Amino acid sequence: MGENDWAKTKETVMSTATNKTKVLEQLRKTPLVQVACQRAGIGRATYYRWLKADEAFAEAAFEAIDQGTSLVTDIAESQLINAIKDQNMTAIIFWLKHHHAAYETRVRVDGRIKHQTEELTPEQSDLIERALKNAGLLLAESETIE
Repeated sequence: MGENDWAKTKETVMSTATNKTKVLEQLRKTPLVQVACQRAGIGRATYYRWLKADEAFAEAAFEAIDQGTSLVTDIAESQLINAIKDQNMTAIIFWLKHHHAAYETRVRVDGRIKHQTEELTPEQSDLIERALKNAGLLLAESETIE
């Protein structure tokens, strides 16, 4: 490999690292892959190729998306609180339904599941065996596999 080839390879590696950093920065601001890729100037296919090929990048990308999601959630909650302060009834109802048990519209089901297994009776075993043979899922004793 000639000197020019090494320079091009080094430039490509540096450019890729820079672009990965740009995408991660964008994901921290807006956790949407399409938007982050557009703002960083790369294609979605490139992003997903990096995600698949570079485990460290994938981990950093998922963390950046989590951070971006938290940021957007904070912004949304801030706007919701402002709407409540402005006496927006929809916002008030939403808040109460999701933050106060007395206003929930969900049905809660609490319970325990106990799993028990029992041996089949000889009659049950015979019935299941005949059903499997009739369905062609079990060979009869007289049939053999060649």
